[in-house]
Amino acid sequence: MLDAFSRAVVGADAKGACLGSADLASLRQHVADANIRIDATNAIAQHISCIAADAVSGMVCENTGMTQPGGNCYPTRRMAACLRDGEIILRYVSYALLAGDASVLDDRCLNGLKETYDALGVPIKNAVRAVEIMKAATVAIITNTNSGPSAFQGISGKGSDCQGIAAEAASYFDRVISSLS
Repeated sequence: MLDAFSRAVVGADAKGACLGSADLASLRQHVADANIRIDATNAIAQHISCIAADAVSGMVCENTGMTQPGGNCYPTRRMAACLRDGEIILRYVSYALLAGDASVLDDRCLNGLKETYDALGVPIKNAVRAVEIMKAATVAIITNTNSGPSAFQGISGKGSDCQGIAAEAASYFDRVISSLS
């Protein structure tokens, strides 16, 4: 996993050049966004169980047969596995968001995930739907547009200040969705 600084240095080194003005501007922006990035990661970490549970519940509500005998969330150990997987995906999205680099998500979480789900008989469309719900909830928490009574208050930026970080988080969820599809 490379953070933004390591990635810039490795890229410049591969070209045999010093860091350019565009690289430095990108790093300046990364530093400027650091508090918002940390706060957004903290917000995800504080809500990880709720986000995963809401996503799995939403997926099950849309597919009620999943909790019936023969369904993919029956018996309860399968439901627990869905919740666990949702939390793991959220954890790796938060790692990628903190680092500003998707390689940890790709290498540690997504590498072989689709093949594993196929081998276990997990319906991919349902897994994708759960990730879509997690994406929406996470973006709402980061931008403080969630409608719950206890919206997260710790993010340094307000609403529009967090749009860039929210878009970055959304891109990591899109990466999960595309790897499953």
